[in-house]
Amino acid sequence: MTGSDEDPRVAGLRAAVSRLRRELAAHPAEFPDRVIAEDELASLAAMTLDGTPEVPRLRRSLLLIAGAIGSVSALSRGLTDVRDAVDRFSEPGRG
Repeated sequence: MTGSDEDPRVAGLRAAVSRLRRELAAHPAEFPDRVIAEDELASLAAMTLDGTPEVPRLRRSLLLIAGAIGSVSALSRGLTDVRDAVDRFSEPGRG
């Protein structure tokens, strides 16, 4: 879907995931769960290509990403943006 046909929540999630993926790729420090975060961000990105993602899958991925990078303060803003984008799928009356 493109243009006006696309759900704005999906577009917002795609943009937030893309930003966090770039921030994570540019982050110089290695940490034990980096691969988990990268894999789950890739999963979230793929979910945005197939229409409206399932909320339980979004939340599962978000939980894994937060657990993997939650202590890396340099990535906290990007993580917050992804969390906010996921939360929009749970808000009543949206979409």
